[in-house]
Amino acid sequence: MTTTAAAPLRAGLVGLGSMGRNHARVLASLDSVQLVGVVDPMGDKNGWSQGAPVLATVEELIALGIDYAVVACPTALHEPVGLALAEAGVHALIEKPLADTVEGARRLMEAFESRGLVAGVGHIERCNPALRSLRTRLEAGELGDVYQVVTRRQGPFPHRIADVGVVKDLATHDIDLSGWVTGQTYTTIAAHTVSKSGRVHEDMVSAVGQLSDGTMVNHLVNWLSPLKERFTSVTGERGCFVADTLTADLTFHSNAAVATEWEALRAFRGVSEGDMVRYAIPKREPLLVEHELFRDAVLGGPRDICTLRDGLRTVEVAEAVLKSAAGGGTIFLGNRTDDDN
Repeated sequence: MTTTAAAPLRAGLVGLGSMGRNHARVLASLDSVQLVGVVDPMGDKNGWSQGAPVLATVEELIALGIDYAVVACPTALHEPVGLALAEAGVHALIEKPLADTVEGARRLMEAFESRGLVAGVGHIERCNPALRSLRTRLEAGELGDVYQVVTRRQGPFPHRIADVGVVKDLATHDIDLSGWVTGQTYTTIAAHTVSKSGRVHEDMVSAVGQLSDGTMVNHLVNWLSPLKERFTSVTGERGCFVADTLTADLTFHSNAAVATEWEALRAFRGVSEGDMVRYAIPKREPLLVEHELFRDAVLGGPRDICTLRDGLRTVEVAEAVLKSAAGGGTIFLGNRTDDDN
């Protein structure tokens, strides 16, 4: 389906749940975009569709003549909905995780790539101001060699999630952001999970792995804590960056440049505490940034988006986390490049 710069892109939305209602809000106010229809079999009793007609099926939405769609339905439905959109030649932004299985994620990737369509995955942490600033600083070499990425993501159980566990819902954020900020891919992963809330799926995971350049990664993720935390730290040659994605704050803790006079401490050949800098960075809503980047990609601009190929890799690592936790020990993923299938 072709568009012109003079006419707004005709966008559709599939799903009016917790994320869908926010997508509708942003789409309704997005420059150069018109929200023309929303699909939700349950209707719209709360007025979340922003005045757009609410339809029962994806086929009805496609029939409206849309340029692209945002897929925010349950994860198990991402594959059939995405394949229908690809078959119709419609670009798509699909919420994370891309699919509930590696095979489904690969089929989606192949369907959109084979048709030359723009497709992305809603790994929204890539649009968090703190992480975008962190990535830019790492690319500029401000930290020197990177040694370790540590993430903690915890909080109470979200009742909106029923079809996947904490690994595919929450940990996929950390898997994607760790590879994205460092520009690396996972080569190994080992994990333990527990299920304490009475559900079929796991609600806590601890994972450790290694990236393609040797960087260590550690992820602690759970739905069992009354404390809500979104913590990412990157430790390297010159110090440590700490990002709080709840507040979009980024802080740098530098290694000390002053010699230690205390003899007992000098015997330890490590680093010591230096200056701490909290950066002042513009803080725009991540979801709005995500939509702007995807819109620009559809219009032929730079594709600064999480591609389906990226999304597939994240699902592969999540599957490896679950496989390891089930008794498989360390899972070896191998080195991957953008040309790998």
